[in-house]
Amino acid sequence: MTSNKVSKSSLSHTQLPDFSKDTSAGLDDISVAAVSLIGTPYRWGGNTPQSGFDCSGLVGYVVQVTRKKRLPRTTIDLGQYGVSLNLQTPAPGDLVFFNTLGDTHSHVGIYVGQGRFVHAPSTGGTVRIDDIKNPYWAARYTEARRVVVNN
Repeated sequence: MTSNKVSKSSLSHTQLPDFSKDTSAGLDDISVAAVSLIGTPYRWGGNTPQSGFDCSGLVGYVVQVTRKKRLPRTTIDLGQYGVSLNLQTPAPGDLVFFNTLGDTHSHVGIYVGQGRFVHAPSTGGTVRIDDIKNPYWAARYTEARRVVVNN
């Protein structure tokens, strides 16, 4: 897949995809690898299990290990890569983005299904799984993007 530049998402924070749907894009290995890293310490700029992860470092590491595909390093750049799913339900292995710092693409995680995503949330924390329908995340959800195509 080639990089597709896009403008900032215009999705309303009140509109969410139907996370109760089960979808598949053949990217389950990405979500399984992400789940295997739960508990790894957060570290700003981190991009390996040994050094810890920040959110975009986690995404980059998982996709590199599972699909041998190098992604952009920052969350902002990841938000310009691949294809927006708009209000389509993401599939396990798709990326989900949140506005946590005043930018449409300021936090990213890997969707693992049933409305849940794996991410590296903050200093002092660890890689964990959260529910997108949690009021905190639901209010900040901006979009899902498919950055890997199953070959």
